[in-house]
Amino acid sequence: MKSRYDDRRFDDRARASPLLGGPTFALRFRLMRLAWLIAWRCLAAWTPSPFHPWRNLLLRLFGAKLDPTAVVHGTTTIWWPGNLTMGANASMGPGVICYNVAPVTLEALAIVSQRAHLCTGTHDIHRAAFPLVSRPIVLKRRSWIAAEAFVGPGTVVGEGAVLGARGVAAKPLAPWTVYVGNPARAVAGRRHEDGDA
Repeated sequence: MKSRYDDRRFDDRARASPLLGGPTFALRFRLMRLAWLIAWRCLAAWTPSPFHPWRNLLLRLFGAKLDPTAVVHGTTTIWWPGNLTMGANASMGPGVICYNVAPVTLEALAIVSQRAHLCTGTHDIHRAAFPLVSRPIVLKRRSWIAAEAFVGPGTVVGEGAVLGARGVAAKPLAPWTVYVGNPARAVAGRRHEDGDA
């Protein structure tokens, strides 16, 4: 779902901006998100860890594209399932925040550890209306976002790349490289082997 500001016909001068309490999204989509939040909290957020297939089914009902082996924990917060794609054995750990106002893709074996934050949205600080600006996030195959790390809008995390605990990535991360800190900086290469075993 796109914000009102992505519609070229929308006149942000005629309505209250988000800065002044105006909505960023159309009423129809806000109601769809409300239904999603109620469904997740009532039917999935409390479920124990082994209930991955049930949670995946609920996510798919709201538009997520998930491999059957993908893992999403009950305490994960997903803004909108229709913007989520997860490959084989990709996983989101406990407490992950996936603010996916734009698409978020986790390729096969990509891991997002506990309380990490994937954030596809920001605001245009140069416009008085302060409109939402969103860009997709892609986590390539075998990448790992460690505990409490932050991945910002438009970031592509290369195959096998690692963002260390509490690291902050706002730019692309090179494949098979380990990053730490804020802003994330490369500190080492990551050895990799062929195969998925």
